[in-house]
Amino acid sequence: MDIKDTAEAWPVRERRTPFRGAKTSVSSDDVVMPDGSVARRDYQVHPGSVCVLALDGEGRVLVLRQYRHPVRQKLWELPAGLLDVPGENPLHAAQRELYEEAHAKAEDWRVLIDLYATPGGSDEAIRIFLARDLSEAEGERFEVSEEEADMEFARVPLAELVRGVLAGELHNVALVTGVLALSAVLAGDGVDSLRPALAPWPARPYEG
Repeated sequence: MDIKDTAEAWPVRERRTPFRGAKTSVSSDDVVMPDGSVARRDYQVHPGSVCVLALDGEGRVLVLRQYRHPVRQKLWELPAGLLDVPGENPLHAAQRELYEEAHAKAEDWRVLIDLYATPGGSDEAIRIFLARDLSEAEGERFEVSEEEADMEFARVPLAELVRGVLAGELHNVALVTGVLALSAVLAGDGVDSLRPALAPWPARPYEG
């Protein structure tokens, strides 16, 4: 058996949009099941996200701490953001987020991992990049507001983040996935085995 995810779309008898927000919406689909029955599936329609695991020359990961209202916690996270423009190049979006959130840039970019955040309730797809050869960005810092105005920053050794994940102290899905993936890569075939930064992304196709 070939163990990999495959594209498939079951018939939708009817689709409604009971909520439409600024960036996301909710879709309510009547889906025809294999036995012919129809079941309603409600889920968040999401533009997709990019995330950056920025690794410095000392093996430390750039992380930020931000308030997340739905879970009522301040979470340590990786720099990340939405794919605001349909068809946007995810690498360009990731570079923008690293600049805006951390006022940093990187010379070496690879695709670390792709995932669906909560495929039972959302179509959000996340691409996590590995960024190396870090330096401070030129020019003035990007002006932040709302939750981002309260952000804290740190550079933390990868091993310490792995320990925090396994101890149940760190919970952000992209940080958890990213640091465990990088730990596996470094213990295995190495960074050069990763996909290039412009590798295809079927979940969110883009041009250029």
